[in-house]
Amino acid sequence: MPPRFALSRRQTLALAAAALGLSAAAQPALAQGSYPNKPITLVVAYPAGGDTDAMARLFAEKLQGRLGQPVVVDNRPGASGIIGSAFVSKAPADGYTLLLAPSTFSIAQLVMKTGPGSGYDVLNGFTPIIQTVTMPMFVAASGASGIKDIKELVAQSKAKPLTYATPGSGSPMHILAAMFTKASGADLAHVPYRGVAPAVNDVLGGHVPLTFMTLGPVAPHLATGKVKLLGVADTHRSTLAPDVPTLAELGYKDVELTAWQGLFGPKGLSADIVKTLNTHMNDILKMPDVVSKVGTFGGLPLGGDPARLEKSNAADLARFGKVVKDFGIQAD
Repeated sequence: MPPRFALSRRQTLALAAAALGLSAAAQPALAQGSYPNKPITLVVAYPAGGDTDAMARLFAEKLQGRLGQPVVVDNRPGASGIIGSAFVSKAPADGYTLLLAPSTFSIAQLVMKTGPGSGYDVLNGFTPIIQTVTMPMFVAASGASGIKDIKELVAQSKAKPLTYATPGSGSPMHILAAMFTKASGADLAHVPYRGVAPAVNDVLGGHVPLTFMTLGPVAPHLATGKVKLLGVADTHRSTLAPDVPTLAELGYKDVELTAWQGLFGPKGLSADIVKTLNTHMNDILKMPDVVSKVGTFGGLPLGGDPARLEKSNAADLARFGKVVKDFGIQAD
């Protein structure tokens, strides 16, 4: 006689079938809750080849190795980044569409004319994940100009107006130039270009004597003397170019503007996904090869919690929104 607790063959089969059914039912829920379980798209709202694109590809490679899923960079340029940023703002908040944005993100809509529904909510339309890098900006002169320092720049401009190149009207570089012009009294005329490369090329060729730029695009030309750094628009000297004085040191107060880049997701991204991405990115930004590579792009790894990015974004919108309004800066 079998023990009292033994199951009949029929009962055993019934329980096994039920267990299999529960297991099968649980699989989709488990798969849906495990992030990531499919490729991630990292949107860059600018053409391939620029600073943001280069860093996005670096971060995508590192994230892919850590997350175990492809991370694909998707360039969606246009309207000073508004098109790509708006695309991400409307994407599902599931962590599979992200945005790596430069600090132009905060002010682009202030200088661009956009139609109803074509833009995004700078402060409330995204989920901040991490501020990836900061990028000090410099005043630089073409070697052909013969300008050796800021004092000479100002003096020459008052004798005869000088032109300066930027990647475009309404860019952070343009805003920095407007701030410097006001503080120094220099007579400078803006020559906007469609991107960093053509602006730097004309400075190298001596067609435009000055530029306001991050370090990466001009760094290869410093040793040859084709470009000379005159000042940095930061609160302190940059470790990337420690011999270059700050504009404050040279007597020009409140001319400080540091570019940055940040990783955002659509509004409503879950705290768990934010934590996953933030943790991985903080680790990535400490990798020696990443630190070195970011430096060649003219950047310094930052990291930290999402609140740091949120604060930087809000501060830039408030401060530089006023500058844009005061100087009447508009994109072409």
